[in-house]
Amino acid sequence: MTRGDDEAQADAAMDRYAEGDVAAFAVVHRALCDRLRAFLIRMSKSPTVADDLVQETFLRIHRARGSFERGGRVVPWGYAIARNVYIDHTRSVIEKREKVTASDEEPGLDVSAGPETDGEQVSIASDLGRIVEATLAKLPRNQREAFVLLRYEGMSVADASEVLGASEGAVKLRAFHAYEALRAALGLEDRKRGKAT
Repeated sequence: MTRGDDEAQADAAMDRYAEGDVAAFAVVHRALCDRLRAFLIRMSKSPTVADDLVQETFLRIHRARGSFERGGRVVPWGYAIARNVYIDHTRSVIEKREKVTASDEEPGLDVSAGPETDGEQVSIASDLGRIVEATLAKLPRNQREAFVLLRYEGMSVADASEVLGASEGAVKLRAFHAYEALRAALGLEDRKRGKAT
């Protein structure tokens, strides 16, 4: 079964759930949970915070199920709700002047450690992963969201546009600025490595 088939089943299940079929929620949850959790980890930098935000997202999906447009697409709708949950969380943290510290909870770069992997390659990959994460963390939220949805979540520009409530052109521009920032950061690292050798 392809991803498109899974999404079509989730769309149909959401229609049934919106009409009161409580059992259809399991299909919707299965289709969205891992994807929304990955998105929220990338945005919050904390699996623990992301888990809380996923629960809040599904609570809001449940509350808003009656407003789901029959025949609509549940994946972009779910991402839009998750994005709003993340924004509300961020505002709450700022208002309380608390910082979410997740240094020991940051998702690490999954680097192969097999016998064919040499230490230098692992070190370079790890350094590049840290540069990408640090650069993304410094980007304005709208650029980071566009980049994460397109690059990490594999969404089309049209779907990301629907999630972000922005035009496709705006999403492309935001992602372009994020790519440019990453290219600059990685280019600077390449120049540093060149001088070190």
